[in-house]
Amino acid sequence: MKRPFLLVVFSALVAAAASADSIVLETESFDDWGGWVNDTQFMDQMGSPYLLAHGMGKPVADAKTTFAVKKDGVYNVWVRTKNWLAWVKGCQGQTWDDVVPGCFNLIVNGQRLPNRLGVQAKGEWKWVKADNVVLTAGENTVALHDLDGFDGRCDAIVFTTEANPDCDAIRQAAVPVARPAEKEYDVIVVGGGIAGICSAVSASRLGLQVALIHDRPVLGGNNSSEVRVHLGAWQNMPPYPRLGDIVAEIGPRNEGNARPKATYEDERKLSVVKAEKNLDLFLNQHMNAVEKDATGRIVSVTAQNTRTGERVVYKAAQFVDCTGDGTVGFLAGADYRQGREARSVHNEPWAPEREDTLTMGASVQWYAGANEECQMKNEECLFPKLPWMVAFNEKSASRDLRGDWWWEAGLGRDQIQEAEYIRDYGLLVAYSNWAYLKNESSRKKEYADKELKWVAYNAGRRESRRLMGDFILTENDLMNKNFQPDGTCATTWTIDLHFPKTKEDTHFEGEPFQTDSLNHVVWAYPVPYRCYYSRNVPNLFMAGRNISVTHVALGTTRLMRTHGMMGEVVGMAASLCKKYGCSPRDVYTSHMDELKALMEKGVGDGKAHPPQMYNIQDSLDPVFKDKKGGNHQLR
Repeated sequence: MKRPFLLVVFSALVAAAASADSIVLETESFDDWGGWVNDTQFMDQMGSPYLLAHGMGKPVADAKTTFAVKKDGVYNVWVRTKNWLAWVKGCQGQTWDDVVPGCFNLIVNGQRLPNRLGVQAKGEWKWVKADNVVLTAGENTVALHDLDGFDGRCDAIVFTTEANPDCDAIRQAAVPVARPAEKEYDVIVVGGGIAGICSAVSASRLGLQVALIHDRPVLGGNNSSEVRVHLGAWQNMPPYPRLGDIVAEIGPRNEGNARPKATYEDERKLSVVKAEKNLDLFLNQHMNAVEKDATGRIVSVTAQNTRTGERVVYKAAQFVDCTGDGTVGFLAGADYRQGREARSVHNEPWAPEREDTLTMGASVQWYAGANEECQMKNEECLFPKLPWMVAFNEKSASRDLRGDWWWEAGLGRDQIQEAEYIRDYGLLVAYSNWAYLKNESSRKKEYADKELKWVAYNAGRRESRRLMGDFILTENDLMNKNFQPDGTCATTWTIDLHFPKTKEDTHFEGEPFQTDSLNHVVWAYPVPYRCYYSRNVPNLFMAGRNISVTHVALGTTRLMRTHGMMGEVVGMAASLCKKYGCSPRDVYTSHMDELKALMEKGVGDGKAHPPQMYNIQDSLDPVFKDKKGGNHQLR
């Protein structure tokens, strides 16, 4: 596959550029974010973190910072931003007064600049001129002033005395030189979702020095309070009942998608990681560079701090890709697939006749509830119906108070390169549907005292790259019980594949944003160890949804409890790599019996933990017959 160029622009807090009369401000490094949030999801596509005014229709508090000026003068002010809705039919070329969401102003030294930002750039990130300002030597201030709460975004600001500046060049001059980490590690795990946590904890408990690098402020990935997807599938089941012990330690007690923040128990995950004496945790660190040696082994990864812009080079003997997107493997040149294989490749009955780019999508979940103040006052809780919103009607509108797993966008689009578009479309339809219910629905009285309580700005992605290992798990392996001698944890979910609902299903004329699923109940299948390491990068493991499976087989292996157990296995294998000075492949060829012994013993803390008997499904395996399952998505 062609590897797209990754634009990577690194940031600094406040740095003087090549000219003494140019100043670069990175918004993620502002002193006070106010009500804005730091969005790091699209750094590999648009080059940087940025601040997002995610107010769900209510303007957020100003983001503010101070900056130093060396010389008095008149400065041109340039802002890197975008009109996030410019691609919607009817928006381009019209005025901000009528159609454009995400508008904001700059306030410099208490003076609000008149130009409205976020209305330019027509769907692409671009430097736009905000105004001219007079700055005096010494301390100055700047603020981002949100106007509507509908996801205005600002990446960076340049103050310069140049009339026609090259803002990218000025910014590039501020890029800090990467420094080495304070120590080297036995294994580095990139990605702090359920798979990454379990990989890191497992390796740490077996005596390895471990670094866990994660690009968000909280752990858990899709199971964090930022995305809010509950854990799924069985754990602690044959053939290795102790696999899943770490999952039990970190897993939330309660079930449910798109629930209040506390449901996902971020602190529970963090406390387990912090308790490991051999494990160093690096939050807010986005890995975006890989160095290899002449043999093809990964030597180091470089991560950028998503708040300060500092770059650090981390070295280790072994690496684990738990990014979901296979980013470490991609940058290291690992073989991968993306999309659906043709049926002829593996003779899978559910595969299409020809290969294509269809993947499962990303969910922007949300939920609504009663506004207590409106209830007390018996008043209507308002939400605007605006011209830029997409049209709904009595048939097409979803009347739920929750956008759950089926609220899923981007199927058929590139889940990596078009990630921001997909997330933004998820926001658009959520706002538009809610506006219809509040203002135009025949049942709008039912929603009068209700408001949007939470809308995710971090999209929950299901599928992108899959890194190829020495074994590629297929539909036929699962359905024909083609068990392998290196089987590990059992995948127990159905083969659950999502596809967009049709216009006939939804009565919605626009791009699909709701999905349905096709499901096959499977025999609990022990995933082969050979699915967990790269076939062409000698020291790269993977755990999570980016392991070596086909698109169809991913339908069962993509559940997070299964990911956690994969991580436990990878941590065990990494300990054998250190013990014997060998590669992940050598564990399979020479040390598989010892890995099996570790899987039988497990690496749990030995304590009792609350049961997590939720979001599980039935199996063809008779071992599961006395268990409580639920084929809640079977079609």
